[in-house]
Amino acid sequence: MFKPASTPHRYALSLAWQFLRPYRKRGLLALLALVVTALVTLSMGQGIRLLVDHGFMTGSTHQLNQTLGLFLLLVLALAAGTFSRFYLVSWIGERCVADLRRAVFDHLLTLHPGFFEDNRSSEIQSRLTADTTLLQAVIGSSLSMFLRNALMVVGGVVLLFVTNAKLTSIVVIALPIVLAPILLLGRRARSLSRQSQDRIADVGSYVAETLGQIKTVQAYNHQRHDRAAFADTVESAFDVARRRIAQRAWLITLVIVLVLGAVGVMLRVGGMDVIAGRISAGELAAFVFYSLIVGASLGTISEVLGELQRAAGAAQRIAELLAAHPAIVAPSAPAALGRSRGLIELQGLRFAYPSRPDHPAIEQLDLRIEPGQTLALVGPSGAGKSTLFDLLLRFYDPQQGRILIDGQTIDALDPDALRAQFALVAQHPALFRGSIEANLRYGRPEASFAEVERAARSAHAHDFIEQLPQGYQTLLGEGGIGLSGGQRQRLAIARALLVDAPILLLDEATSALDAQSEHLIQQALPQLMAGRTTLVIAHRLATVQHADRIVVMERGRVVASGTHRQLLDSSPLYARLAELQFNPCSE
Repeated sequence: MFKPASTPHRYALSLAWQFLRPYRKRGLLALLALVVTALVTLSMGQGIRLLVDHGFMTGSTHQLNQTLGLFLLLVLALAAGTFSRFYLVSWIGERCVADLRRAVFDHLLTLHPGFFEDNRSSEIQSRLTADTTLLQAVIGSSLSMFLRNALMVVGGVVLLFVTNAKLTSIVVIALPIVLAPILLLGRRARSLSRQSQDRIADVGSYVAETLGQIKTVQAYNHQRHDRAAFADTVESAFDVARRRIAQRAWLITLVIVLVLGAVGVMLRVGGMDVIAGRISAGELAAFVFYSLIVGASLGTISEVLGELQRAAGAAQRIAELLAAHPAIVAPSAPAALGRSRGLIELQGLRFAYPSRPDHPAIEQLDLRIEPGQTLALVGPSGAGKSTLFDLLLRFYDPQQGRILIDGQTIDALDPDALRAQFALVAQHPALFRGSIEANLRYGRPEASFAEVERAARSAHAHDFIEQLPQGYQTLLGEGGIGLSGGQRQRLAIARALLVDAPILLLDEATSALDAQSEHLIQQALPQLMAGRTTLVIAHRLATVQHADRIVVMERGRVVASGTHRQLLDSSPLYARLAELQFNPCSE
Protein backbone atom coordinates (compact mmCIF):
# COMPACT_ATOMS: atom_id res chain seq x y z
CA MET A 1 0.00 0.00 0.00
CA PHE A 2 1.26 3.48 -0.84
CA LYS A 3 2.54 5.56 2.05
CA PRO A 4 2.32 9.33 1.51
CA ALA A 5 5.54 11.30 1.61
CA SER A 6 6.26 13.39 4.68
CA THR A 7 5.72 16.73 2.92
CA PRO A 8 3.20 17.66 0.20
CA HIS A 9 5.77 18.77 -2.42
CA ARG A 10 7.31 15.30 -2.36
CA TYR A 11 4.04 13.51 -3.16
CA ALA A 12 4.38 13.80 -6.92
CA LEU A 13 7.96 12.46 -6.98
CA SER A 14 7.36 9.65 -4.47
CA LEU A 15 4.14 8.55 -6.16
CA ALA A 16 5.75 8.79 -9.60
CA TRP A 17 8.75 6.75 -8.48
CA GLN A 18 6.59 3.95 -7.11
CA PHE A 19 5.03 3.45 -10.54
CA LEU A 20 8.17 4.29 -12.53
CA ARG A 21 10.24 1.61 -10.83
CA PRO A 22 9.03 -1.35 -12.97
CA TYR A 23 10.05 0.56 -16.11
CA ARG A 24 13.37 1.89 -14.90
CA LYS A 25 15.26 0.40 -17.89
CA ARG A 26 13.14 2.41 -20.29
CA GLY A 27 13.52 5.33 -17.90
CA LEU A 28 17.31 5.07 -18.09
CA LEU A 29 17.15 5.02 -21.89
CA ALA A 30 14.91 8.09 -21.79
CA LEU A 31 17.34 9.76 -19.39
CA LEU A 32 20.24 8.92 -21.73
CA ALA A 33 18.35 10.43 -24.67
CA LEU A 34 17.61 13.48 -22.51
CA VAL A 35 21.29 13.95 -21.64
CA VAL A 36 22.35 13.47 -25.27
CA THR A 37 19.87 16.08 -26.53
CA ALA A 38 21.01 18.51 -23.83
CA LEU A 39 24.68 18.00 -24.74
CA VAL A 40 23.96 18.34 -28.45
CA THR A 41 22.00 21.54 -27.85
CA LEU A 42 24.84 22.97 -25.80
CA SER A 43 27.35 21.90 -28.48
CA MET A 44 25.46 23.97 -31.03
CA GLY A 45 26.80 27.09 -29.34
CA GLN A 46 30.32 26.04 -30.28
CA GLY A 47 29.03 25.27 -33.77
CA ILE A 48 27.72 28.82 -34.01
CA ARG A 49 31.11 30.18 -32.83
CA LEU A 50 32.94 28.16 -35.50
CA LEU A 51 30.39 29.17 -38.13
CA VAL A 52 30.93 32.87 -37.40
CA ASP A 53 34.68 32.91 -36.80
CA HIS A 54 35.80 30.28 -39.35
CA GLY A 55 32.96 30.46 -41.84
CA PHE A 56 31.61 33.98 -42.16
CA MET A 57 34.61 36.01 -40.92
CA THR A 58 37.32 34.20 -42.98
CA GLY A 59 35.45 34.38 -46.27
CA SER A 60 36.46 30.78 -47.05
CA THR A 61 33.78 28.74 -48.81
CA HIS A 62 35.49 25.47 -47.83
CA GLN A 63 35.53 26.33 -44.14
CA LEU A 64 31.95 27.61 -44.38
CA ASN A 65 30.84 24.27 -45.86
CA GLN A 66 32.72 22.33 -43.18
CA THR A 67 31.20 24.29 -40.31
CA LEU A 68 27.73 24.09 -41.89
CA GLY A 69 28.14 20.32 -42.28
CA LEU A 70 29.12 20.02 -38.61
CA PHE A 71 26.12 22.15 -37.66
CA LEU A 72 23.76 19.93 -39.69
CA LEU A 73 25.17 16.80 -38.04
CA LEU A 74 24.38 18.34 -34.67
CA VAL A 75 20.84 19.10 -35.89
CA LEU A 76 20.33 15.47 -37.00
CA ALA A 77 21.69 14.16 -33.70
CA LEU A 78 19.36 16.54 -31.84
CA ALA A 79 16.36 15.36 -33.90
CA ALA A 80 17.14 11.68 -33.29
CA GLY A 81 17.67 12.23 -29.58
CA THR A 82 14.49 14.31 -29.28
CA PHE A 83 12.44 11.60 -31.02
CA SER A 84 13.79 8.91 -28.67
CA ARG A 85 13.28 11.05 -25.59
CA PHE A 86 9.76 12.11 -26.54
CA TYR A 87 8.61 8.58 -27.41
CA LEU A 88 10.13 6.90 -24.36
CA VAL A 89 9.02 9.56 -21.87
CA SER A 90 5.48 9.70 -23.30
CA TRP A 91 5.22 5.89 -23.27
CA ILE A 92 6.37 5.77 -19.64
CA GLY A 93 3.89 8.50 -18.69
CA GLU A 94 0.93 6.72 -20.27
CA ARG A 95 1.99 3.32 -18.89
CA CYS A 96 2.54 4.59 -15.35
CA VAL A 97 -0.79 6.41 -15.22
CA ALA A 98 -2.60 3.34 -16.57
CA ASP A 99 -0.98 1.32 -13.74
CA LEU A 100 -1.86 4.05 -11.24
CA ARG A 101 -5.52 4.10 -12.25
CA ARG A 102 -5.69 0.32 -11.96
CA ALA A 103 -4.03 0.44 -8.54
CA VAL A 104 -6.42 3.12 -7.27
CA PHE A 105 -9.49 1.33 -8.64
CA ASP A 106 -8.36 -2.04 -7.28
CA HIS A 107 -7.76 -0.45 -3.88
CA LEU A 108 -11.16 1.28 -3.90
CA LEU A 109 -12.84 -2.08 -4.41
CA THR A 110 -11.33 -3.30 -1.12
CA LEU A 111 -12.77 -0.42 0.94
CA HIS A 112 -15.94 -1.01 2.92
CA PRO A 113 -19.19 0.77 1.98
CA GLY A 114 -18.85 3.20 4.90
CA PHE A 115 -15.89 4.83 3.14
CA PHE A 116 -18.10 5.76 0.19
CA GLU A 117 -20.74 7.16 2.51
CA ASP A 118 -18.16 9.57 3.92
CA ASN A 119 -16.56 10.43 0.54
CA ARG A 120 -18.50 11.66 -2.47
CA SER A 121 -18.31 9.26 -5.41
CA SER A 122 -17.95 12.16 -7.86
CA GLU A 123 -14.90 13.44 -5.98
CA ILE A 124 -13.38 9.97 -6.07
CA GLN A 125 -14.03 9.86 -9.82
CA SER A 126 -12.31 13.22 -10.20
CA ARG A 127 -9.25 11.89 -8.41
CA LEU A 128 -9.24 8.76 -10.56
CA THR A 129 -9.53 10.71 -13.83
CA ALA A 130 -8.56 14.39 -13.67
CA ASP A 131 -5.82 14.03 -11.05
CA THR A 132 -4.24 11.02 -12.74
CA THR A 133 -4.35 12.84 -16.09
CA LEU A 134 -2.43 15.69 -14.48
CA LEU A 135 0.14 13.23 -13.16
CA GLN A 136 0.40 11.70 -16.64
CA ALA A 137 1.31 15.13 -18.01
CA VAL A 138 3.99 15.49 -15.34
CA ILE A 139 5.52 12.03 -15.75
CA GLY A 140 5.18 12.02 -19.53
CA SER A 141 6.32 15.57 -20.20
CA SER A 142 6.86 18.06 -17.39
CA LEU A 143 9.34 15.99 -15.40
CA SER A 144 11.41 15.36 -18.54
CA MET A 145 11.31 19.06 -19.41
CA PHE A 146 12.38 19.97 -15.89
CA LEU A 147 15.38 17.61 -15.95
CA ARG A 148 16.40 18.61 -19.46
CA ASN A 149 16.23 22.32 -18.74
CA ALA A 150 18.02 21.88 -15.42
CA LEU A 151 20.87 20.22 -17.36
CA MET A 152 20.77 23.07 -19.85
CA VAL A 153 21.05 25.64 -17.09
CA VAL A 154 24.01 23.87 -15.45
CA GLY A 155 25.76 23.11 -18.74
CA GLY A 156 25.01 26.55 -20.11
CA VAL A 157 26.50 28.30 -17.07
CA VAL A 158 29.63 26.12 -17.29
CA LEU A 159 30.09 26.93 -21.00
CA LEU A 160 29.44 30.60 -20.30
CA PHE A 161 32.41 30.57 -17.93
CA VAL A 162 34.51 28.74 -20.53
CA THR A 163 33.52 31.20 -23.25
CA ASN A 164 33.93 34.42 -21.28
CA ALA A 165 34.27 34.70 -17.50
CA LYS A 166 33.71 38.45 -17.46
CA LEU A 167 30.34 38.30 -19.19
CA THR A 168 29.38 35.27 -17.17
CA SER A 169 29.57 37.29 -13.96
CA ILE A 170 26.59 39.31 -15.23
CA VAL A 171 24.58 36.10 -15.69
CA VAL A 172 25.65 34.75 -12.28
CA ILE A 173 24.51 37.95 -10.59
CA ALA A 174 21.16 37.68 -12.39
CA LEU A 175 20.54 34.03 -11.44
CA PRO A 176 19.61 34.59 -7.75
CA ILE A 177 17.38 37.48 -8.80
CA VAL A 178 15.56 35.15 -11.20
CA LEU A 179 15.36 32.19 -8.79
CA ALA A 180 14.04 34.18 -5.82
CA PRO A 181 10.56 34.89 -7.24
CA ILE A 182 10.31 31.28 -8.45
CA LEU A 183 10.81 29.98 -4.92
CA LEU A 184 8.64 32.62 -3.25
CA LEU A 185 5.71 32.45 -5.64
CA GLY A 186 5.95 28.67 -6.05
CA ARG A 187 4.88 27.98 -2.48
CA ARG A 188 1.71 30.01 -2.94
CA ALA A 189 1.06 28.32 -6.30
CA ARG A 190 1.15 24.88 -4.67
CA SER A 191 -1.57 25.81 -2.19
CA LEU A 192 -3.73 27.33 -4.92
CA SER A 193 -3.24 24.24 -7.11
CA ARG A 194 -4.63 21.97 -4.39
CA GLN A 195 -7.58 24.33 -3.88
CA SER A 196 -8.19 24.39 -7.63
CA GLN A 197 -8.35 20.59 -7.82
CA ASP A 198 -10.82 20.54 -4.91
CA ARG A 199 -13.07 23.12 -6.56
CA ILE A 200 -13.03 21.17 -9.84
CA ALA A 201 -14.13 18.09 -7.87
CA ASP A 202 -17.01 20.17 -6.42
CA VAL A 203 -18.14 21.05 -9.94
CA GLY A 204 -18.11 17.40 -11.00
CA SER A 205 -19.94 16.38 -7.84
CA TYR A 206 -22.75 18.88 -8.41
CA VAL A 207 -23.16 17.82 -12.04
CA ALA A 208 -23.31 14.10 -11.15
CA GLU A 209 -25.78 14.65 -8.32
CA THR A 210 -28.13 16.92 -10.29
CA LEU A 211 -28.16 14.98 -13.55
CA GLY A 212 -28.46 11.70 -11.65
CA GLN A 213 -31.73 12.99 -10.17
CA ILE A 214 -32.91 14.93 -13.22
CA LYS A 215 -36.52 13.70 -12.96
CA THR A 216 -36.81 15.01 -9.41
CA VAL A 217 -35.14 18.29 -10.42
CA GLN A 218 -37.61 18.86 -13.23
CA ALA A 219 -40.64 17.55 -11.33
CA TYR A 220 -40.09 20.20 -8.64
CA ASN A 221 -39.11 22.91 -11.16
CA HIS A 222 -35.81 23.29 -9.35
CA GLN A 223 -33.81 24.17 -12.48
CA ARG A 224 -33.51 27.87 -11.66
CA HIS A 225 -32.10 27.19 -8.20
CA ASP A 226 -29.74 24.53 -9.57
CA ARG A 227 -28.49 26.92 -12.24
CA ALA A 228 -27.74 29.52 -9.58
CA ALA A 229 -26.08 27.02 -7.24
CA PHE A 230 -24.02 25.52 -10.06
CA ALA A 231 -22.99 29.00 -11.20
CA ASP A 232 -21.73 29.73 -7.68
CA THR A 233 -19.78 26.45 -7.69
CA VAL A 234 -18.26 27.18 -11.11
CA GLU A 235 -17.39 30.75 -10.12
CA SER A 236 -15.72 29.50 -6.95
CA ALA A 237 -13.60 27.12 -9.05
CA PHE A 238 -12.86 29.94 -11.51
CA ASP A 239 -11.82 32.31 -8.72
CA VAL A 240 -9.26 29.84 -7.38
CA ALA A 241 -8.05 29.10 -10.92
CA ARG A 242 -7.76 32.83 -11.63
CA ARG A 243 -5.59 33.37 -8.59
CA ARG A 244 -3.45 30.35 -9.52
CA ILE A 245 -3.05 31.65 -13.09
CA ALA A 246 -2.19 35.13 -11.79
CA GLN A 247 0.57 33.63 -9.63
CA ARG A 248 2.03 31.79 -12.62
CA ALA A 249 1.65 34.83 -14.89
CA TRP A 250 3.57 37.02 -12.44
CA LEU A 251 6.20 34.32 -12.15
CA ILE A 252 6.69 34.01 -15.91
CA THR A 253 6.65 37.80 -16.40
CA LEU A 254 9.32 38.37 -13.78
CA VAL A 255 11.52 35.66 -15.27
CA ILE A 256 11.24 37.15 -18.77
CA VAL A 257 11.99 40.69 -17.59
CA LEU A 258 14.93 39.67 -15.45
CA VAL A 259 16.46 37.24 -17.93
CA LEU A 260 16.14 39.44 -21.01
CA GLY A 261 17.23 42.45 -18.97
CA ALA A 262 20.39 40.58 -17.98
CA VAL A 263 20.93 39.58 -21.65
CA GLY A 264 20.60 43.23 -22.68
CA VAL A 265 23.25 44.33 -20.18
CA MET A 266 25.48 41.46 -21.30
CA LEU A 267 25.12 42.44 -24.98
CA ARG A 268 26.11 46.01 -24.16
CA VAL A 269 29.27 44.91 -22.35
CA GLY A 270 30.10 42.19 -24.91
CA GLY A 271 29.51 44.51 -27.84
CA MET A 272 32.02 46.97 -26.43
CA ASP A 273 34.57 44.11 -26.04
CA VAL A 274 34.06 43.05 -29.69
CA ILE A 275 34.56 46.65 -30.86
CA ALA A 276 37.71 46.88 -28.73
CA GLY A 277 38.97 43.54 -30.13
CA ARG A 278 39.11 41.80 -26.75
CA ILE A 279 36.79 38.98 -27.94
CA SER A 280 35.76 37.69 -31.35
CA ALA A 281 32.30 38.04 -32.87
CA GLY A 282 31.95 34.24 -32.77
CA GLU A 283 32.61 34.19 -29.04
CA LEU A 284 29.96 36.84 -28.48
CA ALA A 285 27.49 34.92 -30.68
CA ALA A 286 28.16 31.73 -28.74
CA PHE A 287 27.84 33.63 -25.48
CA VAL A 288 24.50 35.11 -26.56
CA PHE A 289 23.35 31.64 -27.57
CA TYR A 290 24.26 30.15 -24.18
CA SER A 291 22.71 33.09 -22.36
CA LEU A 292 19.46 32.60 -24.25
CA ILE A 293 19.63 28.85 -23.55
CA VAL A 294 20.05 29.50 -19.83
CA GLY A 295 17.32 32.16 -19.82
CA ALA A 296 14.87 30.07 -21.83
CA SER A 297 15.59 27.05 -19.65
CA LEU A 298 14.96 29.05 -16.49
CA GLY A 299 11.70 30.31 -17.98
CA THR A 300 10.66 26.76 -18.86
CA ILE A 301 11.62 25.57 -15.38
CA SER A 302 9.46 28.29 -13.84
CA GLU A 303 6.48 27.10 -15.93
CA VAL A 304 7.16 23.44 -15.23
CA LEU A 305 7.42 24.15 -11.51
CA GLY A 306 3.84 25.39 -11.70
CA GLU A 307 2.81 22.05 -13.23
CA LEU A 308 4.81 20.19 -10.59
CA GLN A 309 3.05 22.21 -7.88
CA ARG A 310 -0.33 21.20 -9.34
CA ALA A 311 0.88 17.61 -9.57
CA ALA A 312 1.87 17.72 -5.90
CA GLY A 313 -1.72 18.59 -5.01
CA ALA A 314 -3.08 15.90 -7.32
CA ALA A 315 -0.63 13.31 -5.99
CA GLN A 316 -1.62 14.16 -2.44
CA ARG A 317 -5.29 13.57 -3.26
CA ILE A 318 -4.51 10.24 -4.96
CA ALA A 319 -2.20 9.20 -2.14
CA GLU A 320 -5.03 9.81 0.34
CA LEU A 321 -7.13 7.25 -1.56
CA LEU A 322 -4.30 4.72 -1.71
CA ALA A 323 -3.56 5.23 1.98
CA ALA A 324 -7.17 4.61 3.06
CA HIS A 325 -7.34 1.38 5.04
CA PRO A 326 -10.18 -1.09 4.44
CA ALA A 327 -12.14 -1.55 7.64
CA ILE A 328 -13.00 -5.15 6.74
CA VAL A 329 -9.98 -7.36 6.11
CA ALA A 330 -9.48 -11.08 5.75
CA PRO A 331 -7.79 -12.85 8.69
CA SER A 332 -4.20 -13.97 8.14
CA ALA A 333 -5.30 -17.61 8.30
CA PRO A 334 -8.99 -17.71 7.33
CA ALA A 335 -11.05 -20.70 8.37
CA ALA A 336 -12.13 -23.08 5.62
CA LEU A 337 -15.72 -22.88 4.50
CA GLY A 338 -17.34 -25.01 1.82
CA ARG A 339 -20.95 -24.65 0.74
CA SER A 340 -22.86 -23.56 3.82
CA ARG A 341 -25.77 -25.56 5.23
CA GLY A 342 -27.46 -22.23 5.88
CA LEU A 343 -27.41 -22.18 9.69
CA ILE A 344 -27.19 -18.56 10.90
CA GLU A 345 -26.76 -17.51 14.54
CA LEU A 346 -26.75 -13.94 15.84
CA GLN A 347 -25.53 -13.63 19.42
CA GLY A 348 -25.76 -10.43 21.48
CA LEU A 349 -25.34 -8.10 18.51
CA ARG A 350 -24.93 -4.39 19.04
CA PHE A 351 -24.08 -2.08 16.17
CA ALA A 352 -24.08 1.68 15.63
CA TYR A 353 -23.01 3.38 12.42
CA PRO A 354 -19.72 5.32 12.78
CA SER A 355 -21.51 8.57 11.97
CA ARG A 356 -24.07 7.95 14.76
CA PRO A 357 -22.18 6.13 17.54
CA ASP A 358 -24.71 7.09 20.24
CA HIS A 359 -27.73 5.74 18.32
CA PRO A 360 -27.38 1.97 17.88
CA ALA A 361 -29.15 0.51 14.85
CA ILE A 362 -28.97 -2.99 16.38
CA GLU A 363 -29.21 -3.53 20.16
CA GLN A 364 -28.77 -6.86 21.99
CA LEU A 365 -30.09 -8.93 19.12
CA ASP A 366 -30.17 -12.74 19.45
CA LEU A 367 -31.52 -14.86 16.62
CA ARG A 368 -31.12 -18.34 15.18
CA ILE A 369 -32.18 -19.25 11.63
CA GLU A 370 -32.26 -22.95 10.86
CA PRO A 371 -31.01 -24.37 7.52
CA GLY A 372 -33.65 -24.08 4.82
CA GLN A 373 -35.90 -21.88 6.96
CA THR A 374 -37.67 -18.81 5.56
CA LEU A 375 -37.48 -16.00 8.09
CA ALA A 376 -39.31 -12.71 7.56
CA LEU A 377 -38.14 -9.49 9.22
CA VAL A 378 -40.90 -6.94 9.77
CA GLY A 379 -41.11 -3.68 11.65
CA PRO A 380 -41.27 0.07 11.16
CA SER A 381 -38.63 2.02 9.22
CA GLY A 382 -35.40 2.34 11.18
CA ALA A 383 -35.96 -0.91 13.06
CA GLY A 384 -32.60 -2.30 11.85
CA LYS A 385 -33.75 -4.74 9.16
CA SER A 386 -31.47 -3.51 6.38
CA THR A 387 -28.63 -3.04 8.85
CA LEU A 388 -28.88 -6.73 9.67
CA PHE A 389 -28.30 -7.57 6.00
CA ASP A 390 -25.21 -5.31 5.99
CA LEU A 391 -23.83 -7.13 9.03
CA LEU A 392 -24.47 -10.57 7.55
CA LEU A 393 -22.57 -9.58 4.40
CA ARG A 394 -19.88 -8.08 6.65
CA PHE A 395 -19.99 -4.64 5.16
CA TYR A 396 -19.58 -3.57 8.79
CA ASP A 397 -18.51 -5.38 11.96
CA PRO A 398 -20.69 -5.16 15.10
CA GLN A 399 -19.29 -3.39 18.15
CA GLN A 400 -20.51 -6.25 20.35
CA GLY A 401 -21.62 -9.82 19.81
CA ARG A 402 -20.92 -12.14 16.93
CA ILE A 403 -22.44 -13.72 13.84
CA LEU A 404 -21.94 -17.40 13.05
CA ILE A 405 -22.48 -19.35 9.82
CA ASP A 406 -22.62 -23.10 10.39
CA GLY A 407 -21.08 -22.50 13.82
CA GLN A 408 -18.15 -20.48 12.40
CA THR A 409 -17.77 -16.79 13.31
CA ILE A 410 -17.82 -14.75 10.12
CA ASP A 411 -14.83 -12.60 11.11
CA ALA A 412 -12.73 -15.79 10.95
CA LEU A 413 -13.68 -16.24 7.29
CA ASP A 414 -12.35 -14.60 4.18
CA PRO A 415 -14.94 -11.91 3.25
CA ASP A 416 -15.07 -13.17 -0.34
CA ALA A 417 -15.75 -16.74 0.82
CA LEU A 418 -18.42 -15.46 3.22
CA ARG A 419 -20.23 -13.37 0.61
CA ALA A 420 -20.18 -16.29 -1.83
CA GLN A 421 -22.69 -17.97 0.51
CA PHE A 422 -25.28 -15.23 -0.12
CA ALA A 423 -27.47 -14.13 -3.01
CA LEU A 424 -29.01 -10.69 -2.64
CA VAL A 425 -32.20 -9.46 -4.32
CA ALA A 426 -32.64 -5.82 -3.38
CA GLN A 427 -35.81 -3.77 -3.46
CA HIS A 428 -34.12 -1.57 -6.06
CA PRO A 429 -31.83 -4.01 -7.87
CA ALA A 430 -28.49 -2.80 -9.20
CA LEU A 431 -28.11 -3.27 -12.94
CA PHE A 432 -25.03 -2.13 -14.81
CA ARG A 433 -24.31 -0.69 -18.22
CA GLY A 434 -23.80 -3.62 -20.58
CA SER A 435 -25.78 -6.49 -22.04
CA ILE A 436 -28.57 -8.31 -20.24
CA GLU A 437 -26.52 -11.50 -20.44
CA ALA A 438 -23.55 -9.80 -18.75
CA ASN A 439 -25.84 -8.52 -15.99
CA LEU A 440 -27.26 -12.00 -15.37
CA ARG A 441 -23.74 -13.44 -15.24
CA TYR A 442 -22.61 -10.74 -12.79
CA GLY A 443 -22.24 -13.12 -9.84
CA ARG A 444 -21.09 -16.09 -11.93
CA PRO A 445 -19.19 -14.95 -15.05
CA GLU A 446 -18.25 -18.51 -16.06
CA ALA A 447 -21.89 -19.67 -16.44
CA SER A 448 -22.86 -21.05 -19.85
CA PHE A 449 -25.54 -19.40 -21.95
CA ALA A 450 -27.80 -22.40 -21.40
CA GLU A 451 -27.57 -21.85 -17.63
CA VAL A 452 -28.26 -18.13 -18.08
CA GLU A 453 -31.35 -18.85 -20.18
CA ARG A 454 -32.58 -21.48 -17.71
CA ALA A 455 -32.30 -19.00 -14.82
CA ALA A 456 -34.15 -16.36 -16.85
CA ARG A 457 -36.97 -18.80 -17.63
CA SER A 458 -37.27 -19.74 -13.96
CA ALA A 459 -37.50 -16.04 -13.07
CA HIS A 460 -40.20 -15.48 -15.74
CA ALA A 461 -37.81 -13.08 -17.49
CA HIS A 462 -37.06 -15.02 -20.69
CA ASP A 463 -40.18 -13.94 -22.58
CA PHE A 464 -39.67 -10.20 -22.18
CA ILE A 465 -35.92 -10.55 -22.87
CA GLU A 466 -36.66 -12.29 -26.19
CA GLN A 467 -38.94 -9.42 -27.17
CA LEU A 468 -36.12 -6.86 -26.81
CA PRO A 469 -34.28 -5.77 -30.01
CA GLN A 470 -31.14 -7.87 -29.43
CA GLY A 471 -32.54 -10.33 -26.92
CA TYR A 472 -29.95 -11.30 -24.32
CA GLN A 473 -27.40 -9.02 -26.03
CA THR A 474 -29.57 -5.93 -25.59
CA LEU A 475 -27.51 -3.22 -23.97
CA LEU A 476 -28.89 -1.67 -20.80
CA GLY A 477 -28.46 1.94 -19.80
CA GLU A 478 -27.05 2.93 -16.43
CA GLY A 479 -29.13 1.35 -13.65
CA GLY A 480 -31.21 -0.61 -16.17
CA ILE A 481 -32.90 2.52 -17.45
CA GLY A 482 -35.54 1.66 -20.05
CA LEU A 483 -36.81 -1.40 -18.17
CA SER A 484 -39.84 -1.43 -15.91
CA GLY A 485 -39.54 -2.11 -12.19
CA GLY A 486 -40.93 -5.61 -12.61
CA GLN A 487 -38.48 -6.42 -15.39
CA ARG A 488 -35.55 -5.24 -13.33
CA GLN A 489 -36.70 -7.35 -10.37
CA ARG A 490 -37.05 -10.47 -12.53
CA LEU A 491 -33.52 -9.95 -13.87
CA ALA A 492 -32.28 -9.64 -10.28
CA ILE A 493 -34.05 -12.90 -9.36
CA ALA A 494 -32.56 -14.64 -12.40
CA ARG A 495 -29.12 -13.41 -11.38
CA ALA A 496 -29.63 -14.79 -7.87
CA LEU A 497 -30.83 -18.13 -9.29
CA LEU A 498 -27.71 -18.37 -11.44
CA VAL A 499 -25.43 -17.74 -8.45
CA ASP A 500 -27.12 -20.64 -6.63
CA ALA A 501 -25.96 -19.52 -3.16
CA PRO A 502 -27.23 -21.43 -0.08
CA ILE A 503 -28.51 -18.28 1.70
CA LEU A 504 -30.89 -15.79 0.13
CA LEU A 505 -31.30 -12.21 1.32
CA LEU A 506 -34.52 -10.82 -0.11
CA ASP A 507 -35.33 -7.16 0.42
CA GLU A 508 -39.08 -7.13 -0.38
CA ALA A 509 -39.10 -7.30 -4.16
CA THR A 510 -42.75 -6.50 -4.78
CA SER A 511 -43.53 -3.51 -2.60
CA ALA A 512 -43.52 -0.94 -5.40
CA LEU A 513 -44.78 -3.04 -8.33
CA ASP A 514 -48.06 -3.27 -10.19
CA ALA A 515 -50.29 -6.31 -9.70
CA GLN A 516 -49.18 -8.14 -12.87
CA SER A 517 -45.45 -7.71 -12.15
CA GLU A 518 -46.01 -8.74 -8.53
CA HIS A 519 -47.85 -11.87 -9.67
CA LEU A 520 -44.99 -12.90 -11.98
CA ILE A 521 -42.36 -12.32 -9.28
CA GLN A 522 -44.40 -14.21 -6.68
CA GLN A 523 -44.39 -17.12 -9.13
CA ALA A 524 -40.59 -16.91 -9.49
CA LEU A 525 -39.77 -16.63 -5.77
CA PRO A 526 -40.68 -20.19 -4.66
CA GLN A 527 -38.09 -21.72 -6.99
CA LEU A 528 -35.53 -19.17 -5.87
CA MET A 529 -36.19 -19.90 -2.18
CA ALA A 530 -36.41 -23.69 -2.51
CA GLY A 531 -33.74 -25.47 -0.48
CA ARG A 532 -32.21 -22.20 0.72
CA THR A 533 -32.13 -20.39 4.02
CA THR A 534 -34.04 -17.21 3.23
CA LEU A 535 -34.23 -13.91 5.07
CA VAL A 536 -36.93 -11.58 3.80
CA ILE A 537 -37.28 -7.92 4.69
CA ALA A 538 -41.06 -7.57 4.51
CA HIS A 539 -42.69 -4.22 3.86
CA ARG A 540 -45.99 -5.84 2.93
CA LEU A 541 -47.19 -8.46 5.39
CA ALA A 542 -49.34 -10.16 2.73
CA THR A 543 -46.13 -11.42 1.08
CA VAL A 544 -44.83 -13.21 4.21
CA GLN A 545 -47.91 -14.66 5.83
CA HIS A 546 -46.69 -18.13 4.93
CA ALA A 547 -43.09 -17.68 6.09
CA ASP A 548 -41.79 -20.36 8.47
CA ARG A 549 -41.17 -17.66 11.06
CA ILE A 550 -41.72 -13.94 11.31
CA VAL A 551 -39.52 -11.76 13.51
CA VAL A 552 -40.83 -8.36 14.58
CA MET A 553 -38.12 -5.72 15.09
CA GLU A 554 -38.31 -2.32 16.72
CA ARG A 555 -35.40 0.04 17.47
CA GLY A 556 -32.86 -2.64 16.67
CA ARG A 557 -34.35 -5.28 18.95
CA VAL A 558 -36.42 -8.41 18.40
CA VAL A 559 -39.71 -7.74 20.15
CA ALA A 560 -41.69 -10.77 18.94
CA SER A 561 -41.27 -13.96 16.95
CA GLY A 562 -43.67 -16.55 15.56
CA THR A 563 -46.02 -17.33 12.71
CA HIS A 564 -48.44 -14.84 11.23
CA ARG A 565 -51.35 -16.27 13.24
CA GLN A 566 -49.37 -16.40 16.49
CA LEU A 567 -48.15 -12.83 16.16
CA LEU A 568 -51.62 -11.47 15.54
CA ASP A 569 -52.49 -12.69 19.02
CA SER A 570 -49.21 -12.10 20.87
CA SER A 571 -47.64 -8.95 19.36
CA PRO A 572 -49.48 -5.61 19.60
CA LEU A 573 -46.99 -4.03 17.15
CA TYR A 574 -47.51 -6.76 14.55
CA ALA A 575 -51.25 -6.69 15.03
CA ARG A 576 -51.20 -2.93 14.54
CA LEU A 577 -49.12 -3.24 11.33
CA ALA A 578 -51.47 -5.96 10.05
CA GLU A 579 -54.53 -3.85 10.82
CA LEU A 580 -53.11 -0.85 8.97
CA GLN A 581 -52.30 -2.96 5.89
CA PHE A 582 -55.23 -5.35 5.74
CA ASN A 583 -57.89 -2.91 7.02
CA PRO A 584 -56.61 0.54 6.00
CA CYS A 585 -60.05 2.10 6.47
CA SER A 586 -60.37 1.01 10.09
CA GLU A 587 -59.03 4.37 11.23
